[in-house]
Parts: sequence; C-alpha cells; structure tokens
Amino acid sequence: MERREFIKKMMLRTGIGAGVAAAGTAGLVGYYQPRKEFYGNAEGAEGKERLEVSKKVVIIGGGLAGISASMELARRGFEVTLVESSDALGGKLTGWDLDALGERFPVEHGFHGFFDQYYNLNELFAYAGVKQEVFSASPGYPVIFKNSPEEVFGQTPKLFPLNVLSIVGQSSRLDMISFLKNYKGLVSTGELFRYEYKKTFSKYDSIDFMTYCRNGEALPAFIDTVLHPFSDATMNRMEVLSAAEALRYFHFYFMGSPEGLSFKITNRDCMTALIDPLEAKLKELGVKLRKGSTARSIKIDGEKVSGVVVDSPESGSALFLSVDPASVPQKGYVSFVTADGVPVMVGRKGSGYVAYDGRCTHMGCPVSPDVLTGGFYCPCHAGRYDATGNPVSGPPKAALAGLAVVHQGEKLLVTREGAPGVGDGELLACDYCIVASDVRGTRTLVKASELKRPEFESKVASLGEADPYAVYRLWIDRPIHSAEFPFYTVSGYTYTDSISLYSHFQEPFISWAKTHGGTVVELHAYAIAPKDIRPEEEIKATMLQELHTMFPETREAKVLQELFMQQSNFSRWAPGDHARRPEIETPYSNLFLAGDWVKVDAPVFLMEAAAFTGRMAANLIFRQESLKPVPLPIVPMQGLFA
Repeated sequence: MERREFIKKMMLRTGIGAGVAAAGTAGLVGYYQPRKEFYGNAEGAEGKERLEVSKKVVIIGGGLAGISASMELARRGFEVTLVESSDALGGKLTGWDLDALGERFPVEHGFHGFFDQYYNLNELFAYAGVKQEVFSASPGYPVIFKNSPEEVFGQTPKLFPLNVLSIVGQSSRLDMISFLKNYKGLVSTGELFRYEYKKTFSKYDSIDFMTYCRNGEALPAFIDTVLHPFSDATMNRMEVLSAAEALRYFHFYFMGSPEGLSFKITNRDCMTALIDPLEAKLKELGVKLRKGSTARSIKIDGEKVSGVVVDSPESGSALFLSVDPASVPQKGYVSFVTADGVPVMVGRKGSGYVAYDGRCTHMGCPVSPDVLTGGFYCPCHAGRYDATGNPVSGPPKAALAGLAVVHQGEKLLVTREGAPGVGDGELLACDYCIVASDVRGTRTLVKASELKRPEFESKVASLGEADPYAVYRLWIDRPIHSAEFPFYTVSGYTYTDSISLYSHFQEPFISWAKTHGGTVVELHAYAIAPKDIRPEEEIKATMLQELHTMFPETREAKVLQELFMQQSNFSRWAPGDHARRPEIETPYSNLFLAGDWVKVDAPVFLMEAAAFTGRMAANLIFRQESLKPVPLPIVPMQGLFA
C-alpha cells in the first residue's frame, strides 16, 4: 500500500480526516462540532414549581454535591437540613485562616481551576450571587518538563479540528507528520474522539491508562506532553487510572467540550469568593445548617429511611473499644481504630488511662500522636493539639472529644459513656435523605447503619480513595521573575505535579509580595505512589529541590513561612471500579447518593460531577413529588466520531 493511501485510510478510520476535511467547508465545520446538551428529559419537562405541603430532607455532607442538592430542594419548598462534620462548608473548596509573619492569611486545600464547561457548578455560583469579578481568566496552560523545554498551551479555538491542530501547533515536541506516520498511535489517539459511555467502559475499564497508551503505541512525545500531565490532574496516577475513566476525562475537558481549553482562577480565596456566598444563599432559602455535626447512622423504618442520627458537641452516639493495657506506652499515645472506623488515641495518665476521639475537629481527618510534642497532629491541614487534646495551631478551634476509660477484666474499655457532654445522639426525622459525603464518610456511615442490603453495602464498601496528595505552600523572601504564569502543570518529577504562584493572582498574597518583595508559591503532588511515601521532612526537602530545579533563582531564597498538608480523600478511579460503584438511586426509595464518586453515565468529572449529581438527586425527589425537574446541562454525551 502506498503511503498516501495508508494515511488516507488512517485518517478516515480515526475520524481525524473527516474533521480536517470538514474544516474546509463551512457547513461541515458546523456539523462536526461538540455542542452543549441537556441530560435526560429534564429540559422542557412538565411539573409543579413548588411543593404544596412541605417535606423534610436531611442532606449529609456540606461539599459541592450537598450544597447543590440543598439549594435546589430549598428553592422548591422543601425543609432542608444540611449536616456537615466540619465547622465550615465547602468540602475540598473550604478554607481557613493562618497566622503567619505577623499577618493573617487565608489558606485552602490547594489550587483550583474553574473550567467553562462546569455548567452546573457555574449555574450554582450564579444563583448564589457569586460575582464574576472574583474570577480571572488563566492566561495559558504551561507545562514544565524535567528533561525537555517548557511547553505553553494558550487559549485554543472552540472549533474542531482547529482546537486540536492548535495544540499540536503550539508544541515544539508534537507534529502532525509524526502522528500520520504512526498507524497504531493514530488509532489510539482517535479513541479520544470516539468516546461512547457503554462501549468505552465495556472495552477499556479493565486496563489502566498507561497500559492503554503503550498498547496503542501512542507517540511517546504525545504521552509525555499531553496525556501524562493532564491525566494526573484526575488526582489518580496514570498507572492506576482506568483507561475508560481517562477517556471520559479527556472527552469532558477537551475533546468533546464546546468550550475549548479555557479555565478561570479566583483572585480571592475560594472560601471568601465562593463558599461564603453559597452559605449566605442557603441561609436565605431557609436551609438549616448543622456544621460541626457528624451523621452516625441512617435509621430505616420498613422500606424507607425515617431519620438520621447525628453527633454534635452537645451529643454523641455509642462508641466502644477494647484495648490491651500492655499496648499502651508509658509516654505519649497510641492510635487504635474501632470497628466503625473511628480513630481513638489512648495514653497513660498517672496510674490510670486517658483517651480521645482521634478525629480532627476541623474536618474529621484522623490525627496521629505527635512524638515531638507529646500531643496530636493532623497532617491534612497542619492542625496541632497538645497532650490534653486542646488545639494549639492550625485551623482546629475545638478540642478533641474526651472518652471514658474503665477496666473490664484484663482489658480496658474505651467508651463515650460517662465522657463529658456526650449523650445518645440526636435523631433528625426526614421524608428524604441524600448522602453527599466523601468516599470515607459514606463508607463509614453505611457500615454503621446496618442497612441489611448486602449488594448495596458491598458497592459502597468497594469505593476507594486515590493515593495521598500533598500541598506545600511557601512564603519566600524574593520574587520569581522567570515565572510568567500564575499556574504551571509539571511533568517528570517525583512529587511536584503543579506549581501555583499565589502572589501572582490572588489577594492578600499579591499585596504581601509587593510590600515584602517575596513570593508565595504552592507545590502540589497530585498522587504520591506507594514507593515514594516518605516522612514529611523528606517529601518537603525533595519538593523544595524540585522548585529550585524548575526556577533556579529560588536556590538562594530564604523560606519565611511554610504550610505542608498531606491528605487522602480524592475518589479513586481504578480499573474495574466503575462496574461496582453505587448509583444515585439506592434500594430505598427515599435515599439517594451524590458526589463525584457516584456511578453516572453522564460525561462529568471532579467538581462538575459533584454539582451535577447533587442536582440529579434533587431531580429524583422532584419526580416523586411531581415537581418540574431542573435542566442538567452537559457536554455532548459522546465523542464527535462515536
């Protein structure tokens, strides 16, 4: 076969040729374009606008999924109670204040980009009155590579195939001729434009994305330049990320998006810019906010949920743990975990024993004994407590809950019973319930509820979390003049996957940098491989060296202040996970799930998946009450050449 004929057949097979040919004809260009759609039959559906008789809904989890569901239900007349174990709403968008260098700074989980195709999330922000002035357009999408020059991908055209050609044109490592010469690589790349939910997951959910790329013989330059750095932003490493989920991810963010590769960043911290207006709107709608309360179990009456048992600083549910006294050290504390997954810290006090609930009072993350201070440390948000459980630094405001310790034969019984301020919990009665917690919280809640639905409980128990991620924010004493962009994706380094220069785009860090001549920079490790798990000081030292390599002018810089956080709370998207995921509807007609971890056929991901599933759960309740559903905008359900 002649090369010309070979290339022609390849372009037709992958669909790329059809797109390129279409670029020459206005009508065909219009035909081969991804377009915004509406999910299901919600658009234009009939129904009542509001409830005639109020119904109670308890929503568990104050992240974007819970906020989204709460807002839709409350505006239609439901009596909504939103339960959040943290003292602040927002989930991974939440923030807190840090006292540093004689000033007070807002900090958060890490950098967030807000893409134009976050249709449901953007509608949520708009309804809450979030001002567009808090957003700034990102000037570009630069990628720093360890062993090759930096690549900068700017704003791309929205027309296909010009959007794809512009990516290739902006790269010094990619060229169309190389693609056309690589038969298998061209077919593999073409799959990015043929995303189709059922076929894609049936064919590719059993393998990881790295295997998919290698089996398809995708160009190494394309893997290194585009696929690897962009797929890492799922917070799942390419080597353990389902190929089907990766194809959905690329379809949602670029290949099937009508919006092109454009995103916005907030010029204020997310708490001030986004979560505070959302909370104000919830209060305006009459939503009862139960911050600092933890849902312990779901109560079932017959075939329906009748209520939710919650703990709060004034009440609590039962907790029992049997401990061998010989396992408790003479100094410091030892950590145990109850059958329900509750961490417990046990130590000695004089001739007796003392114990604390080991969940950080900020966001419920497990604390660890701090051997340096004799107290406790929460690595998630750098919260510290003294040996008596009182907070001494970081975001926690309340002390760890004290537990009672009594001898029971040769064992120690650790229990809430007899501990100060602890009762039997509080029952919140409800007509409907939505569980919108994260993976860990949902697993714990369902296990404690003993729902007696083995298949459903097994699906929830199978949910997993991605590898740990780390956020390392530094205040240094000099500017980084060579950094032209506020945000960089990073590829090829052990830990650092992205760099955000907060003093380039967000107040009050801009003002601090102008006053002191320094820089506030954040290094983010999206997912740390098991082989790279090290003590905190080693990870910090390595990330700092990686910063020096990427920006040599920082080698002489002095670190004035630092904040290091390591967490594991992003959803896992491993091969085979999808088939086992629970769906929004459950075996109980008035119990629903919401979150980015829920199984849906819609092309949504991360924050948009949370907002979408929250609205979808609300729509399922609306259906039972004969109310008009909320239209759910999405990018196209399938790729251009599916």
